[in-house]
Amino acid sequence: MIPLSPAPRIYLAAGATDLRKSFEGLGDLVTHQFQEDPLSGHLYIFSNRKRNRIKLLYFDGSGTWVCAKRLGEGRFAWPKTDAPGALRILAEELTLLLSGIDLGKTRTRPWWRKAA
Repeated sequence: MIPLSPAPRIYLAAGATDLRKSFEGLGDLVTHQFQEDPLSGHLYIFSNRKRNRIKLLYFDGSGTWVCAKRLGEGRFAWPKTDAPGALRILAEELTLLLSGIDLGKTRTRPWWRKAA
């Protein structure tokens, strides 16, 4: 089971990713582009150029998960960033993104949150 709790970090790949890649290919992207360990237990999310498909890479301690979603119509509202590599988001933001909500048009209310 893939946890959507505050414990694992969630990283979105900036830019488009060739989604023909699977376990090893996406793991190599995590290692070289994100400078992260794909076996860390964090979630890594990738999208294609059209933003109608995503893949998720996750290591649960006993094996690696690769999950995919393809939209029948429409596109994911992928956050824009100038920084290469990955954008770190919260579990709540991932839920909104996968539900079709544009994160750029929402705002987080200011309150205290313990630093990671």
